[in-house]
This record gives sequence, structure tokens and C-alpha cells, in this order.
Amino acid sequence: MKRPIRVLIAKVGLDGHDRGAKIIASFLRDAGMEVIYTGLRQTPEMVVNAALQEDVDAIGVSILSGAHNTVFPKIIELMKAKNMNDVLLTGGGIIPEKDMLKLKEIGVGELFAPGTDTKVIIEYITNWVIKNREIN
Repeated sequence: MKRPIRVLIAKVGLDGHDRGAKIIASFLRDAGMEVIYTGLRQTPEMVVNAALQEDVDAIGVSILSGAHNTVFPKIIELMKAKNMNDVLLTGGGIIPEKDMLKLKEIGVGELFAPGTDTKVIIEYITNWVIKNREIN
């Protein structure tokens, strides 16, 4: 029997606004995914370690603090060090488009702006996981 897609939703750094992350977590659950929400003020190390322990298919980082150019590269670096090549790193928040492009160049998946249709996010994660990781 196939297991559901497992997604870890994280808020990294001092950003204390988690309404969007909770809404996304709820929509992903409603779509049949298992969602692990780490809560506020996580470090990149905490996020990657939790993702490993929970055997997730994807990590979604919600970021509104402007620290995206620090947070995403650090998480990608830690994921590569732990050979997490079959785990999607995606996310969203207030991220300028030019920064989104730079982050994609280093291996970050699609990043979504506030107001993105949740169906687009669900479809993206589902399709990425099907394409990149066998679900058992």
C-alpha cells in the first residue's frame, strides 16, 4: 500500500507569523498528505534533522522575515551533506522574484508568493514527489 506524501512545514528564524504556514499545512492535509508542522523559530539544522527523522518527501519553509537568502541556502547545504537528494525543498512568503530565481539555481524548488492558489502548491508537490521519489 502506498503511503501518503509526507511534508514538513517549518518557520525558520525569528519570524513569528505562522498563519500562512498553518493554512498551507491544513490544505495539504485536506489533500491527503501527512503534514508535520515544526512550529516557530526553528534553525535550519532543526528543520533538516526533523525532516530526516520524519522521513519526509518535501520540506516547505514559510518565510516573511527577509532572511530567505540565508535560510534556503543553509537548508540546501545541510540537505546535500545528508544526501537528501530525493527530498523537495520548497516554500513561500515574501520573496522577491529575482531572489526566487537565484534560489532555484542552487536547488530550491518552486517558491510561492502569498495568495497563490493552494491547488497549484498541492499539484506541484504531488507531481515533484511522483517524479523524484518512489512512494512506498
